[in-house]
Amino acid sequence: MNLEYINLKSESQKKEVKEFLKILDLEYEAGMDSTIVMRNNDYKIVATASKNKNVIKCFGIDLTMRGEGLANIMLTELINKSFQEGNYHNFLFTKPSNLEIFTGIGFKVISKTDKVAFLEIGIQNIEKTIEKIKNDIFIELEDKRKARVEGDLLDKPRSMIVMNCNPFTLGHLFLIEQASKNSREVLVFIVEEDKSVFPFEVRYELVKEGTKHLENVVVIRGTEYIISSATFPSYFLKKEDDTMLEYIKLDVTVTAEHFCKKLNIKRRYVGEEPYCEITKKYNETMKVILEKNLIEVVEIPRKEKNNKAISASEVRELMKEGKEKQLEEMVPKITYDFIMSEKSRGIKESIQKLNSFC
Repeated sequence: MNLEYINLKSESQKKEVKEFLKILDLEYEAGMDSTIVMRNNDYKIVATASKNKNVIKCFGIDLTMRGEGLANIMLTELINKSFQEGNYHNFLFTKPSNLEIFTGIGFKVISKTDKVAFLEIGIQNIEKTIEKIKNDIFIELEDKRKARVEGDLLDKPRSMIVMNCNPFTLGHLFLIEQASKNSREVLVFIVEEDKSVFPFEVRYELVKEGTKHLENVVVIRGTEYIISSATFPSYFLKKEDDTMLEYIKLDVTVTAEHFCKKLNIKRRYVGEEPYCEITKKYNETMKVILEKNLIEVVEIPRKEKNNKAISASEVRELMKEGKEKQLEEMVPKITYDFIMSEKSRGIKESIQKLNSFC
């Protein structure tokens, strides 16, 4: 057996991998930074695996070669490469039928759907992440309230919102305020993946500063487990297909089984989505899965300006057109001040290069 990296610039080599995976009812996904194959003496592929940063996927072994230890060889190779790149926490996507192969070599199952299993290995794990969030919530509420209310705050029902906020608009603020009025506490998770025009740290700080007046709201980093390249890469690719639907199911299942269950979240707030089909599909699927887990989904009509829902994409469009002064009625003061400041120069330059927004 020979292990080799394929040349990702070679369409013929990628085609060979795609055809091998197709036989196994699997797909080769775009965006991989490394793909390895195992070849037999006839130079035919008998196994393959790929990775994108710290996410391993597109894993397949010829049925006749199962039990030969190929999984261990390939995963060790890709994980070592990931370690060399500075990633000490790795994820893996596979079919649920393959779970025994990977749990036997140290991977732990995070969540699974009918078609996809999501596992992890390394110095970090979802249990440690949840415990850190619990501690952050405790500290934040202590700081905001100064005096504890009777009882343990961590054991009380609470609500959650997941937002990208690219950038933070009055529509986002309206949704948070509505949730705040009707919840004991609201945990606002800001998508941490840095693939938006407004960098994560900017988005996070704008929401944090813009909700300081709401004493029962805690703004939290979204982590790698909520709408990230690991759990939901299709969100960033904006491509609607069967793979996207499975990623949606997986992302929501992780939220239900870990974040909602372990943080005692009983309700999730979302805004109506009149524009972006990916987000609309996400909301529809989310309702089905969360309600099965006894978590209420509350959909709030979007805040409007001139009979049109306020959207972050429209804000970015106006910035592209150089019409920043029109944003005062669309974004909180904290966001407006940032956009009008010198700090946003790099963001404005990036927006000028974009062709469309969703």
